[in-house]
Amino acid sequence: MDVIVEVGGWEHACCGPAIERDRVVDLGCTRWSDPHGRSRLTETHHHVDPEVRVQGRVTEIQVRDGATVLPILRVPSGRALRGLDEDDDGHLEDPWTGAVVTPASGDFLVTVRTPG
Repeated sequence: MDVIVEVGGWEHACCGPAIERDRVVDLGCTRWSDPHGRSRLTETHHHVDPEVRVQGRVTEIQVRDGATVLPILRVPSGRALRGLDEDDDGHLEDPWTGAVVTPASGDFLVTVRTPG
């Protein structure tokens, strides 16, 4: 089953790890309802006991750009996004062309294929 986790904001900028396509992840998440009543999952690092753990392989990563989303290769770590990682410049890139992507936001959608 594919599960979409929202990643970004201060939670990821603070201490979020890099997330890459085709890698196995174990994301601690909080659950919330959007204005339309849909259940959403957001990555968290600051809740002692996350409400939900999403474990599986990353199949898709997108970044919000206004009303649309753009595919990207990876989500850089929070340190890299803040320009504090000397080994990672924190840029976002198109997964097929390698072109640098410069979206209007730092809000990401990570699709994780779970085992069940």
